[in-house]
Amino acid sequence: MLKISNTVTLQSWEIQLTAIRAQGAGGQNVNKVSSAIHLQFDIKHSSLPSVYKERLLALSDSRISKDGVITIKAQQFRTQEQNKEDALNRLAELIQSAMVVQKKRRATKPTRASKERRLKSKNIKSQTKSLRGRISH
Repeated sequence: MLKISNTVTLQSWEIQLTAIRAQGAGGQNVNKVSSAIHLQFDIKHSSLPSVYKERLLALSDSRISKDGVITIKAQQFRTQEQNKEDALNRLAELIQSAMVVQKKRRATKPTRASKERRLKSKNIKSQTKSLRGRISH
Protein backbone atom coordinates (compact mmCIF):
# COMPACT_ATOMS: atom_id res chain seq x y z
CA MET A 1 0.00 0.00 0.00
CA LEU A 2 1.36 3.42 -1.02
CA LYS A 3 0.29 6.49 0.96
CA ILE A 4 -0.19 9.61 -1.16
CA SER A 5 -1.87 11.88 1.41
CA ASN A 6 -3.83 11.56 4.65
CA THR A 7 -6.93 10.45 2.78
CA VAL A 8 -5.57 8.91 -0.44
CA THR A 9 -3.74 5.58 -0.61
CA LEU A 10 -2.98 3.21 -3.47
CA GLN A 11 -3.36 -0.54 -3.10
CA SER A 12 -0.49 -2.79 -4.14
CA TRP A 13 -2.60 -4.51 -6.84
CA GLU A 14 -2.91 -1.19 -8.73
CA ILE A 15 0.85 -0.85 -9.20
CA GLN A 16 2.62 -3.28 -11.53
CA LEU A 17 6.30 -3.82 -10.66
CA THR A 18 8.63 -5.76 -12.94
CA ALA A 19 12.30 -6.56 -12.29
CA ILE A 20 14.53 -5.89 -15.32
CA ARG A 21 18.24 -5.74 -15.95
CA ALA A 22 19.80 -2.33 -15.40
CA GLN A 23 21.65 -0.50 -18.16
CA GLY A 24 25.20 0.75 -18.11
CA ALA A 25 28.54 -0.41 -16.80
CA GLY A 26 28.83 -2.63 -13.75
CA GLY A 27 30.22 -6.01 -14.73
CA GLN A 28 28.64 -9.23 -13.47
CA ASN A 29 26.12 -7.50 -11.20
CA VAL A 30 24.52 -5.68 -14.13
CA ASN A 31 24.84 -8.57 -16.57
CA LYS A 32 23.35 -11.29 -14.37
CA VAL A 33 21.07 -9.69 -11.77
CA SER A 34 17.74 -8.02 -12.54
CA SER A 35 18.09 -5.17 -10.08
CA ALA A 36 16.25 -2.40 -11.95
CA ILE A 37 12.51 -1.92 -11.44
CA HIS A 38 9.97 -1.06 -14.13
CA LEU A 39 6.83 0.44 -12.53
CA GLN A 40 3.54 0.84 -14.39
CA PHE A 41 0.45 2.52 -12.98
CA ASP A 42 -2.82 2.89 -14.91
CA ILE A 43 -4.41 6.21 -13.94
CA LYS A 44 -7.82 5.55 -15.52
CA HIS A 45 -8.35 2.16 -13.83
CA SER A 46 -7.05 3.19 -10.41
CA SER A 47 -8.87 3.96 -7.16
CA LEU A 48 -7.65 7.57 -7.15
CA PRO A 49 -10.28 10.30 -6.69
CA SER A 50 -11.47 11.83 -9.97
CA VAL A 51 -9.73 15.16 -9.19
CA TYR A 52 -6.36 13.37 -9.01
CA LYS A 53 -7.04 11.48 -12.24
CA GLU A 54 -8.00 14.64 -14.16
CA ARG A 55 -4.94 16.57 -13.02
CA LEU A 56 -2.56 13.67 -13.72
CA LEU A 57 -3.94 13.18 -17.21
CA ALA A 58 -3.65 16.93 -17.86
CA LEU A 59 0.09 16.91 -17.01
CA SER A 60 2.52 17.07 -19.92
CA ASP A 61 4.99 14.57 -18.49
CA SER A 62 6.96 12.17 -20.67
CA ARG A 63 6.38 9.38 -18.13
CA ILE A 64 2.61 9.48 -18.78
CA SER A 65 1.47 7.80 -22.01
CA LYS A 66 -1.53 8.80 -24.12
CA ASP A 67 -3.42 5.84 -22.67
CA GLY A 68 -2.96 7.24 -19.16
CA VAL A 69 -0.29 4.81 -17.95
CA ILE A 70 2.58 6.11 -15.82
CA THR A 71 5.86 4.30 -16.50
CA ILE A 72 8.81 4.77 -14.15
CA LYS A 73 12.17 3.01 -14.49
CA ALA A 74 14.30 2.91 -11.35
CA GLN A 75 17.90 1.70 -11.70
CA GLN A 76 19.86 4.10 -9.51
CA PHE A 77 20.69 1.62 -6.75
CA ARG A 78 22.42 -1.76 -6.72
CA THR A 79 19.65 -3.67 -4.97
CA GLN A 80 16.18 -4.44 -6.22
CA GLU A 81 14.58 -3.41 -2.90
CA GLN A 82 16.12 0.07 -2.98
CA ASN A 83 15.08 0.55 -6.62
CA LYS A 84 11.54 -0.59 -5.79
CA GLU A 85 11.34 1.92 -2.95
CA ASP A 86 12.75 4.65 -5.21
CA ALA A 87 10.18 3.92 -7.95
CA LEU A 88 7.29 4.02 -5.45
CA ASN A 89 8.57 7.30 -3.97
CA ARG A 90 8.83 8.83 -7.43
CA LEU A 91 5.27 7.75 -8.24
CA ALA A 92 4.00 9.32 -5.00
CA GLU A 93 5.91 12.56 -5.76
CA LEU A 94 4.44 12.71 -9.27
CA ILE A 95 0.89 12.28 -7.97
CA GLN A 96 1.45 14.84 -5.19
CA SER A 97 2.96 17.36 -7.62
CA ALA A 98 -0.15 17.16 -9.79
CA MET A 99 -2.25 18.38 -6.87
CA VAL A 100 -0.15 21.50 -6.18
CA VAL A 101 -2.09 24.55 -7.34
CA GLN A 102 0.04 27.16 -9.09
CA LYS A 103 -0.45 30.80 -8.12
CA LYS A 104 -2.12 32.93 -10.76
CA ARG A 105 0.26 35.49 -12.19
CA ARG A 106 -0.89 39.07 -11.96
CA ALA A 107 0.45 41.43 -14.59
CA THR A 108 2.23 44.44 -13.10
CA LYS A 109 3.55 47.65 -14.57
CA PRO A 110 6.99 49.12 -13.89
CA THR A 111 7.03 52.01 -11.42
CA ARG A 112 7.64 55.58 -12.53
CA ALA A 113 10.99 55.68 -10.70
CA SER A 114 12.19 52.49 -12.40
CA LYS A 115 11.24 53.91 -15.82
CA GLU A 116 13.21 57.08 -15.05
CA ARG A 117 16.24 55.08 -13.88
CA ARG A 118 16.15 53.00 -17.09
CA LEU A 119 15.96 56.11 -19.31
CA LYS A 120 18.75 57.81 -17.34
CA SER A 121 21.06 54.79 -17.73
CA LYS A 122 20.22 54.62 -21.46
CA ASN A 123 21.13 58.29 -21.80
CA ILE A 124 24.47 57.76 -20.02
CA LYS A 125 25.31 54.76 -22.25
CA SER A 126 24.39 56.82 -25.30
CA GLN A 127 26.74 59.63 -24.29
CA THR A 128 29.56 57.16 -23.57
CA LYS A 129 29.19 55.53 -26.98
CA SER A 130 28.97 58.84 -28.81
CA LEU A 131 32.40 59.78 -27.39
CA ARG A 132 33.90 56.67 -29.01
CA GLY A 133 33.43 58.05 -32.54
CA ARG A 134 36.09 59.63 -34.75
CA ILE A 135 37.39 62.99 -33.75
CA SER A 136 37.02 65.64 -36.47
CA HIS A 137 39.60 68.47 -36.61
